[in-house]
Amino acid sequence: MLRIIVPAVERWIDDSNEIGGGHFYSSKEQVLLLEHSLISVSKWEAKWHQPFLDDKKEKTLEQTLDYIRCMTLNTDEVTSDVYMNLSNNNIEDIKDYMDNSMTATVIKEKQHTGPKSSEYLTNEVIYYQMIILGIPFECENWHLNRLITLIKVCAIKQTPQKKMSQKELMDRNRNLNASRKAALHTRG
Repeated sequence: MLRIIVPAVERWIDDSNEIGGGHFYSSKEQVLLLEHSLISVSKWEAKWHQPFLDDKKEKTLEQTLDYIRCMTLNTDEVTSDVYMNLSNNNIEDIKDYMDNSMTATVIKEKQHTGPKSSEYLTNEVIYYQMIILGIPFECENWHLNRLITLIKVCAIKQTPQKKMSQKELMDRNRNLNASRKAALHTRG
């Protein structure tokens, strides 16, 4: 979970259409408790009807602020204008938090030589993967990157090992025999 302190704001709002020309706007300091999770993605996709994890399509400012709203755990404690008062530092902290892997596991991605999958990764696809892999639904509250890493690990562990070629098998046996002879001090 990420805790963000949104600073108090005071500014002049120019209402040039009205007589008097404007007014002062002020807000108090507020705290946002945020969780970048599958639940947050589900809420956002339900509203916007597009995949959140689509890197090819840039999100608008409105969509980005709405995702931060979807991440908010303490919605009843903050005012709706809090998202418009986020500072540049707040936005950077949120971005850094969302980009964090939240795990020590590193998966070396294999180079794809075949055609790319045209399937978008939506919340329903992630839930499907969780069901197929037996991942409990409590994990929907985890940081999204950690959950996706767990899905990848489960998929890798369930994939049957590639069979060795005849040459690989002979090389492995030759190396095993050589190490055994060396350990037993025999000649063969």
